Amino acid sequence: MRRKQRVAKDLIGTPDYPSNKVFTISNFITALRLVLTFVFLYLFVADVNRYVALVIYAVAASTDWLDGQIARRTHTVSWLGKMMDPVVDRALLFTGVIGLVARGELPVWVCLVIIFRDVYLAMGNSIVHRYHKRPIDVVLTGKAATALLMTGFSFMLLGLPLVQGLGWLGEYSAIFPGLDRREVPMGILLVYLGVAFSLITAVVYTVKGYRACKHAIEHPEEEEEDFFNPEIVDCDDATRE
Repeated sequence: MRRKQRVAKDLIGTPDYPSNKVFTISNFITALRLVLTFVFLYLFVADVNRYVALVIYAVAASTDWLDGQIARRTHTVSWLGKMMDPVVDRALLFTGVIGLVARGELPVWVCLVIIFRDVYLAMGNSIVHRYHKRPIDVVLTGKAATALLMTGFSFMLLGLPLVQGLGWLGEYSAIFPGLDRREVPMGILLVYLGVAFSLITAVVYTVKGYRACKHAIEHPEEEEEDFFNPEIVDCDDATRE
């Protein structure tokens, strides 16, 4: 078995060498984002106050950038945070989708595509994890999809600004508002782009997962090694240096 390189203590907690810490400021902010997500959903669906709900949604979405910056600048990037962050991001997206669908402002197929895509990735991740022990890092297209969807949903929640439809599908299209000639919130067009990037991301993760599984099957002696980051060792081992 190939000997792994030890990691210096001052590198632990960086994006390349996450720590095993649980109670960090960035993890607390991530957990707070999840709480705000459910507060938003209640206020929006119950029609308590649309604009207060939107402010809460925007605050929750902005913490996605904040917790990552704090974790990187304070060297407190953790495995828990790396696993929680995409999960909470998806929860925030789902609540926006569910709220808009519940109020009849978003086509149901958008909700179904996002749900099925995430179910597919979750099933794939469970398979990949049997061979590739460490979680695969979030890819750039995934971050782009999240940003487009969150921005698009935020504009749709606000209902502004209104723009003229693209007219690709004629005067009226029941399931593709914005691709017809109707005036729609600009957010729906960003949502369509976000869905496209989400599907591209699913393909990227599929390729990465396949490569990781294939490598693990062909090289069982390297079972504990991170295929995509082979120099990484367990943080506990490194701290005992």
